[in-house]
Amino acid sequence: MFAEINTDMGNSEIWFVLVLACLMLTFHGLAVLMIAGAFHWLDSKLENKRVYGANFLSYFMAILLIIASHLSEIVAWAYVCVALQVFPTNPQTFYFAGEMYTTVGFGTYNLSEQWRILPIIISFTGIFAVSMSGAALYSMMGALLGRSNKSPKSGTGF
Repeated sequence: MFAEINTDMGNSEIWFVLVLACLMLTFHGLAVLMIAGAFHWLDSKLENKRVYGANFLSYFMAILLIIASHLSEIVAWAYVCVALQVFPTNPQTFYFAGEMYTTVGFGTYNLSEQWRILPIIISFTGIFAVSMSGAALYSMMGALLGRSNKSPKSGTGF
């Protein structure tokens, strides 16, 4: 088994894909940090201002931005697969990238021996990216819900 894996890893294009996967995860982490940071900054600015619903609107916008980042990563994986000519047709490549990134694994894809490890690489990036996004969204929701547990300030009309 290890001899076959070493054969796959001997492909120089796989090392290129691994570096791209690390870069994608780094950029995703930075994007999520920026989105969460912007949310928390805006949340702190709106906390004392009685702008009801604005915090939830900013949370919704953060969700949309995070979804957009995941979709862009799926498209990026599709372009990587097209550039490496993993599949003969481009739509098949996009479906493959989406299924592997989301770890759905619904389709049946016949990969050549040099690309057998590619689904594992794409799946790991998807799993870790979704985990980072989930942690950030959890933190943002905690900021929104945690405010309702605080005792109101005197004179706020409660």
